[in-house]
Amino acid sequence: MALRWALAETEEDGTLFPDERVAERHVGRGAFAGMEFLHVNARTIVNAVPPESVMPFRYTVNPYRGCSHACVYCFARPTHDFLGLDIGRDFERKIVVKVNAVERLRAELRSPKWGGDHIAMGTNTDPYQHAEGKYHLTRGIVETLTAARNPFSILTKSTLILRDAELLAEARQQTSVEVNFSIGTLDRSAWRLTEPGTPPPDRRVEALRRLTSLGIPCGVLIAPVLPGISDSEEQLREVVEACAAAGAVSISGVALHLRGTLRAHYLDWLRNARPDLVGLHRRRFRRGAYQEDVERRRIEDIVRSTARRCGVTGGERYRGRRQAEPPPSAAAGNPEAQLRLL
Repeated sequence: MALRWALAETEEDGTLFPDERVAERHVGRGAFAGMEFLHVNARTIVNAVPPESVMPFRYTVNPYRGCSHACVYCFARPTHDFLGLDIGRDFERKIVVKVNAVERLRAELRSPKWGGDHIAMGTNTDPYQHAEGKYHLTRGIVETLTAARNPFSILTKSTLILRDAELLAEARQQTSVEVNFSIGTLDRSAWRLTEPGTPPPDRRVEALRRLTSLGIPCGVLIAPVLPGISDSEEQLREVVEACAAAGAVSISGVALHLRGTLRAHYLDWLRNARPDLVGLHRRRFRRGAYQEDVERRRIEDIVRSTARRCGVTGGERYRGRRQAEPPPSAAAGNPEAQLRLL
């Protein structure tokens, strides 16, 4: 299957894959029916964050492109556009799988050039999306980072992470580990409307509680907060209070922003799903990709003040470098059983 691998500026050496023209196509069956998996061999797997970025980490690993969580607002959708696929249905059903991700990571961590810096996962698409139940790449990456005692963090919306709870607890004994859950709302109607492929938000809160009980520090991103859908003070406080009670070490809120081709995709969806909110969005985004500062600060202030009232004032954030002596790795589980966690 011919694809256009044009998103070169985010990848080392200017290319995504050794062969930029060909991906091996696999049609999903059983629990993965309706999906297509595009197998590729990544040239590199540890990617440097652009110098101009304000992210609190320097390196990322993303074993998948595209995401079956199908969040209507996902900032990563335009990456499929760059690949010659559409940012709507293709992004949700045609998942690029970097099948050599674990092997590449092992090699890159062994390189004398690698300094053991923190690695963040989930910065593009969810590392625990449905495909992970089939391919185990995220588990293999966690095992590899644990063996190297290399610090890492994971951002996810998925309860599939509980499959690896014991592995993460083991990793926590060897290096700096942090999990962050994306929980934009506890409002079930808002969740069904905007994140149709994700586990229910209350189950994510429970997953946070279970990981915290194992000594794994978990933060929460209430993000993105959607105008007229999940941005009321009551909705925001509800999420903060539930996550604080579950043991979150940090909680922050981020207002929706719409950059590039995502803007047209999201507004097209809005016209069909919530035409009553089109006017509000036009006003909020009349100056570009970001809402006005006053609205962004309102959301941040509500979340921050509620978190402080609940005793959540921060937590460890992306600290540490590689340590010595690796522990033994764990065995992989059953993919069908893993998918039932979703």
